[in-house]
Amino acid sequence: MFNLSHKDSGCLLNILEAIDKIFNYTNKFKDADEHNSDTISFDATMMNFIVIGEMASKITNELRKSTEVNIDWYLIKGFRNIIAHNYFGIDAEEVWQIIHGDLNKLRKEIKKVLE
Repeated sequence: MFNLSHKDSGCLLNILEAIDKIFNYTNKFKDADEHNSDTISFDATMMNFIVIGEMASKITNELRKSTEVNIDWYLIKGFRNIIAHNYFGIDAEEVWQIIHGDLNKLRKEIKKVLE
């Protein structure tokens, strides 16, 4: 790969921290409805998805291009925009599926980049 800039390393570490927070906020729930009904946990989860999207938008083009095969940065930033601009239209089931389907894969890919 290449040497990560200090900026890119910081962004990736912030993404990992946000992912860990999301897992921490959601691990006590059995399904999307239960998570959605706990407004504090749901709001905290959404805020951390916004953090992930913000950090994704700050990484360098070099990192983006070298990792875009395994990390869909465009989709990550797009999800951030949906949350920020259409908060009350968020589908709790879709969020739940992202948490339990895609988020762990993103975490693994980011850890690989940081190695």
